[in-house]
Formats: sequence, structure tokens, C-alpha cells
Amino acid sequence: MDSSTVSCPDQVRTPPSALRPNILTYPSYVDGRDIPSDSYVYTVTTSSILDDVFASLTLKRQLERGRLDVFAATDFVVGRCAVADERTVAVATTAAAAAAPRWARTPLATRMEVGAGIRRRLRQRHASFVELLTAEGTPRALAEWQVAGLLEIFSEETLGWCADQMRQDIEHNGRTMMLRRVPDGVVAVNPPQNAPASSALFGVLPLLAGNTVVLRAPRSAPLGVMFAMRELVVPALDEIGAPPGTFNVFCARPGPVIQSWLDSEDISDIFYTGGVSRGLELERECVARGKKPILELAGNDCVLVWRDADLMAAAEAISECFFGSGQICMVPNQVLVHPEVADELLERLRQITARIRPGLPEDPGALLSPVLRSERFFDYVRDAIDKGATVIHGARRLETDGTPSDTGLFLEPTVLRFDGLEKCREAEAVREETFFPLLPVVVPEAAPDEDVLAAMLDYVNDNPYGLRNSLWAADETVIGAFVEQVANGGLLKVNDSHIGFLPFMPTHGGTGRTGGAFGEANYPMLRTTHLQGVSIAKGIRPREAVFGSYAELLKDDAPSVKDHNDTAEGATAVNGKE
Repeated sequence: MDSSTVSCPDQVRTPPSALRPNILTYPSYVDGRDIPSDSYVYTVTTSSILDDVFASLTLKRQLERGRLDVFAATDFVVGRCAVADERTVAVATTAAAAAAPRWARTPLATRMEVGAGIRRRLRQRHASFVELLTAEGTPRALAEWQVAGLLEIFSEETLGWCADQMRQDIEHNGRTMMLRRVPDGVVAVNPPQNAPASSALFGVLPLLAGNTVVLRAPRSAPLGVMFAMRELVVPALDEIGAPPGTFNVFCARPGPVIQSWLDSEDISDIFYTGGVSRGLELERECVARGKKPILELAGNDCVLVWRDADLMAAAEAISECFFGSGQICMVPNQVLVHPEVADELLERLRQITARIRPGLPEDPGALLSPVLRSERFFDYVRDAIDKGATVIHGARRLETDGTPSDTGLFLEPTVLRFDGLEKCREAEAVREETFFPLLPVVVPEAAPDEDVLAAMLDYVNDNPYGLRNSLWAADETVIGAFVEQVANGGLLKVNDSHIGFLPFMPTHGGTGRTGGAFGEANYPMLRTTHLQGVSIAKGIRPREAVFGSYAELLKDDAPSVKDHNDTAEGATAVNGKE
């Protein structure tokens, strides 16, 4: 499908002259075909909302309610996605279940070609993808970062490592044995409202393990998801002849869809990305129904800065906290800094933070995103001040051009200082992931270095969340202690960007309230499979297999005649002495 043209199901195809040629239209895709709909979600550019929120959202609502013909769409309407009805959602699950046995039998090498096909198309279509993400509101620089990160996730190195974990063959004592990972079946994927397109691409990796997939695009930002699925994933599956129903995608409200997945006997795993409370509740519901929950929830990551760290580089990495206005789960959320260098680090951080600015998403220098419901942000700040924090920088609303304002849609990056580890978690801004451009910097009490280090490491391990943690230090002993003792988190990084992507390394997943009871570093190919052993014997007698090993052990233990005599003489001598 050419993303520069309109794509509609044949049954509801609109005459080409009726639509601007650059308006994308994506129907639901179920069981290998487009599914018609009378209802669509329209995407208007974030820039148009920032320019005239009333006019752009009014047009969007009128289009979605059918009060305007689609040909009346103005230049700031980017595209539309069909809204799936209850039947479409049900058919998607049924189709995935029907395709699952055949797809699971497809050789791993063939399935891995799908990953290569997605990677190739992502390279070919990266500019269009970035443009679409930017139109939906992601700052251009961060859209480019997301695409580059996806290329690492789908890299030959990362996918090759995952493929190597899928099977190991062993020859032993007349048996051919294997340890293999078996696909769970049908995986239902629920991406989040923030960064939904990149999360959706991450969520299709279970396909490579032999699972079929049903994916829900969020109504709040479906267009980037549908572009990625229809332009990158579906063609890669078609290229290798995947059966219809292997992959299904639609746009719908989350509540009814997730409930239908819970109620369906065909769904094996639910891959959910979202808030902690709903995620942990969903985990319990999945377990009660015999389904595997795979959770990507909140972060609240820690960055530790030791007294010999490169403070400029550390401050640069820490400032990643503010990218996307903190609405990215893997950014730093709190800092622990050695008391000897706290003042210097805070000053460097203040200088860098002051240069992070808002702007239209198309502006390559803008790193802040608009923030809705910002009153909660100021609640966090007031609570922190009440708990003893000092505001080092920020805590104001901003207009798009960076001007302070009482009505701006942006929030100024804000740095708070807390002195002392003992009570800092009494403040909500420290204890919880805020999802705002708000960074608490905690300075432990002055003490000998070994005590400061022990307190910092204990603090990280006591964090209820565990996505990523990072350290800035030169001392190899400190680095070693961090790596050896920090068990919390799915990824540890030392002297590096906190959010940068790397081949082989996990990008998602963690412990505690980040990943739930079963949380760990998340490689979806592995998380949506289960380990199985296989042994194929030839010429083996069952009784010998059951009892023979212990009989051999008795033979090995039986002493020789000489050993027996030596033992007897030794016992006599000892008894005689007694």
C-alpha cells in the first residue's frame, strides 16, 4: 500500500476526487482483509491545535460525528482510522486463533525474515514515519530517536540473539534432546497512548516467535500505529506468505476490547502497556483466567552520580528526564548525587535545563511536548516544597514560544533539591513516577564514602519500580559495586545516555511495579513463549532408564577387596587403641 494515497475497503471506497490525495485512510485489518466501518477517528496536526485549539478540534469532532463530508477536511487533517465494532474485535481473535497452528509450524528462519522485512521497510519509509509521528505531536527530534531505536530493536544483532535462545540441541547417551521455546498462541497487544506507534512495533515481535497477534490501536493516536502496521508489518508478512489471521489490527476503545480478550478462551497472553493500577489489576485478572500477563507500566528510574563523575556528561544524560515533557517511561525520574559534588552538578543541570524549550513539533530544536491536566504537576511541586524541597529551576507554565504564562500548554522543566535520603520518599515526586518534566535531585547525608555508596545502592534496590537505573562514576570499585549489587531493574547503564538504544540490550521491561510479579527485561520473542524440553531415544529399555542410573552409582561406590581389608584393619587398630 502506498502511504501517499487513500486506502479504503472496496465496499466503502470513496471516489479519489473526494479526498485530498495526502489524507491517509486506514480501515481495520482482520483475517487478511480490510474491514469496512461507518465510524472513523480523524487525526489533526498538533501544530494546528497549538495554533487554534477551538477551530481544529471543532473540525475533528464534526468529521467524526458525520456533520461534515470528508472532502471538507482542511490541510491540518492528516488522516483517519476506522473504528472497529464489537464484531470486528471478535473476528480478529477468532482469525488469530485459526491461524495460530499453521503459523507456529512455520520454520523459525522463515519467521525471522519478517523481522528483516520490517527493518528494511523502516529504513525505506523512515522519513514518512517521522513526519507522521511529528504530525501526531511527537517533537521531531524525539520522533527520529524513536525510529533509530526501532532499528536497534529490529537489528540483526538483537533479533539474532533472540533467535539463538529459541532452541538448543543436545546429543546424550543415545538420546537426541532439545530445549526449545514454544509459542504461547495468540498474543493480544495493547499499546499506550504515549509513543503508541513505536510501542506497537515492539509489540509485534511475538510474531517472530510463532505467535499470532491481535493489536488494538489507541483512539487517541491511532494513525502512526496503523501506518506502522499496514506499511511495515503487513507487507513483511505477505512477502513470506503468512496465513490470513496471523496479524490483525484495529482501532477501538480499550475497556471493552481488553474485557473481550480476558473473556476469550483463544487469547493466551495479554501484552499491556499503561498505568500501574490498571496494569496490576489486569495481571490478577489474567492469572485468574489462566492467561499470561506481560506488563509495561511505570518507570521512576534512578541516576546515581559519584563524586568523581564527569559532571557535564552526567548532567546532559540526566536532562533526558525532560524530553517529551517527561511523558516517556524510560527517562530518568530521580537523581542521587554524592554530597561533595551536589552543588556543582545542580548548577550544570540548571544551565542545561534552561536551554530545553517548547515549540511546534516540526521545530527540530523543540524537546518539550504539550501537557494536559497540568494542575497535577503543581500539586507535586507544592507537596515537594512542603516536604522540604527547594526549587532550583522551573515550575512555570510556558507558551509555545517559551514565554512564561498562566495559560500555556507547556510546563517548564523543573529541578527540585532534596537534602537527605531518609525522608525524601515522603514526597510524591520522589516516590512515584510523575510523567511530568519534574526532576528531584536527592543529596544523601555527608558520611564516609563507603557509607554513602551503601546508602545509595540500598535506595535503588528499595525502589518499588524497576525499569532502568544508571550510574556516573570513574572509580572501578564503585562501578563494580553498582553492577554487582543492584538487582532492581531490567537494564543498568554506566557512564552512558540513560535512554539511548543499544543492540543486544533490552529496551523495555523491569521489576516491581514496572513489570508486575513476573517482570524482567522484556524481549517479546522470549516473553511470549514457554520453555519446553524434548528427548528422543533409540534402543533404550524403560526399566533401565528408571533404575539403571542408581545401579551404576552403587557400582561406583562399591569398594575393592583391598579397600575393604584396609578399612577393616584400620577399624581394628582404632578399636584396639580405645
